[in-house]
Amino acid sequence: MNALKELQTCFQPVLGKYTDNVDDMLNLIRPSKEAKFGDFQANFAMPLGKSTGKPPREIAEEIVAAVDLSGLCEHVEIAGPGFINLTLKEQWLKSNLAHALADDRLGVEPVASPRNYIVDYSSPNVAKAMHVGHIRSTVIGDALTRILNFMGHQAKSDNHIGDWGTQFGMIIYGYRNFRVEADFDKDPIGELSRLYRFVRLLIDFHKSTGKLPELQTQLKQLQAELADQKQQQSIAEEKSAIKKIKKEISQTNKRIAECQQQIAKATGIVEQVNADSLVETADAHKDIATAVLLETAKLHEGNAENRELWEKFLPICKQDMQTIYDRLDVSFDMELGESYYHQQLGDVVNDLEAKGFARISDGAMCVFLEDFETPMIVRKQDGAFLYSTTDLATIKYRMENFAADACLYVVDHRQHEHFEKLFAVASMWGYDQAELKHVSFGTVMGKDGKPFQTRSGDTVGLAGLLDEAERRALVIAKEVNETLSHPVDESQLKENALVVGIGSLKYADLSQNRSSDYTFDYDKMLALKGNTATYLQYGYARVQGIWRKVDTDIDSVRANPVEFAFATGIERSLAVQLLRFEEALSDVLIEYKPNLLCNYLFDLCQIFFRFFDQCNVKNAETESLKFSRLQFCDLTARTLKTGLGLLNIGVLDKM
Repeated sequence: MNALKELQTCFQPVLGKYTDNVDDMLNLIRPSKEAKFGDFQANFAMPLGKSTGKPPREIAEEIVAAVDLSGLCEHVEIAGPGFINLTLKEQWLKSNLAHALADDRLGVEPVASPRNYIVDYSSPNVAKAMHVGHIRSTVIGDALTRILNFMGHQAKSDNHIGDWGTQFGMIIYGYRNFRVEADFDKDPIGELSRLYRFVRLLIDFHKSTGKLPELQTQLKQLQAELADQKQQQSIAEEKSAIKKIKKEISQTNKRIAECQQQIAKATGIVEQVNADSLVETADAHKDIATAVLLETAKLHEGNAENRELWEKFLPICKQDMQTIYDRLDVSFDMELGESYYHQQLGDVVNDLEAKGFARISDGAMCVFLEDFETPMIVRKQDGAFLYSTTDLATIKYRMENFAADACLYVVDHRQHEHFEKLFAVASMWGYDQAELKHVSFGTVMGKDGKPFQTRSGDTVGLAGLLDEAERRALVIAKEVNETLSHPVDESQLKENALVVGIGSLKYADLSQNRSSDYTFDYDKMLALKGNTATYLQYGYARVQGIWRKVDTDIDSVRANPVEFAFATGIERSLAVQLLRFEEALSDVLIEYKPNLLCNYLFDLCQIFFRFFDQCNVKNAETESLKFSRLQFCDLTARTLKTGLGLLNIGVLDKM
């Protein structure tokens, strides 16, 4: 059940007499921010007044007189200039609570028109260890897939892994030139990771040594430019001129800072090679960047030796990746990587060219788009294909094999322009009926306000992140355990630490607006107070504690339901919040934002703790009131468990 949806259904025909933009007006019916304004508030009278020229309050009065809310609302009040405050009927609340209590789905109705979704997320380069940057895509995509399926859609998850690109050329080159056979035999993934990093370092070293003089010259020019601007500022008299120069100084300072960062990075790479006495090795491999591209090209062309090495390395890399997914309890319906589409890329380019969408420019095959300064390149001058070509082949495959109504790409916001071009070309190519959506997300930041990194400046590995989350959760669990009258054993503590640690890590990410950067903080994410997984898990555990204290069991309560009672205001508030579960899930799918479900669960838990403090369950005034409150507890726990489950976060009976 969804009170908001029912309200919108009631108002829809009435609003149609005032505007053609009925849906926009219906979206102005929202939950009230304060209880004194009722349960919902409709704010469409103001924009309708502006468009019709009538006083908003007069429009509100006309609409209230015309709409039939008799079965849904107890009070309908017009406030201020035309706000319509709506209070749900007590009997409507009780009836729907009873339905939710008896329903495995908690009263959540599947969507009337289900769609076929492909959710593309995680997508690591398998030749490299997964790092902190993969956590956002993985947990957001996993949560969206679960919520879509729960709501009745057909959602398939696809881990579009990078298993075919330059990274394998780097590993093949490294394996041929730098491998330590004994280390590979002992720890193949460790040795392959080392080889990747080593080849990457040598490539960056040569790039840095060539670029440093240019960067240093650029820095001197910018500093001279800055000095000249400051001189102009000192003699300027007109305010407009001073303002203009200040702006120029600010821009120059920004360019200087960027240049200094690039110099620092390049210098650091050179110093690392010098410190590790690798200059001689680097000099012996001056053309390593070109050699890596050659190894990659040979792989793509079907060279037997490179193909054999690729087939040898790929299972090793994928197994390491799978270890992380197992710890996160994440699985995929498909794992079709770049290699799967390689043989289709030539046909994609030929079809685009045949239809007049692609043409040669400076030797490369390009698709030019009206709204972009640069084209989308689908085949480079040397004949190599690009990510864009693979992505087009992937769209074609998904439409033809799964009749996808929507494809969601849960990918870093920095890929925004790529997806804009991709979707524009796909639409031009004929795939314009499906929803193609870039579900972008911000960066995981450290407390210093910079992207979260290790002390050495490397990206934080995801395995280490999970280890630390579990370790810290175990420390907290042990501290709490020492205060309990009936402490749990060591094995249970470790299991609790796993559920709490991994759950907290996921929730810390999911509770953020995905569009924003967020600051990673172990202490905050594991806190027992605030919007954390630990707080919600504790709320669930508190309910289980109630069952251990009362002289009845959950099965008998469910088998013999009583009418819900609102003996206090907090009981009614809890009822309203419980019945907003479907509404919260529907809101998530409007813009694909799991944080809206987190917000709902946090609000529910806060209300429940107030209920817990104010309403005696075990010693309620009457037996029927006791059972009503036990039903509230049961429904709250089931909603928390279901909601957290949709975020792929576990719960505990004891904490």
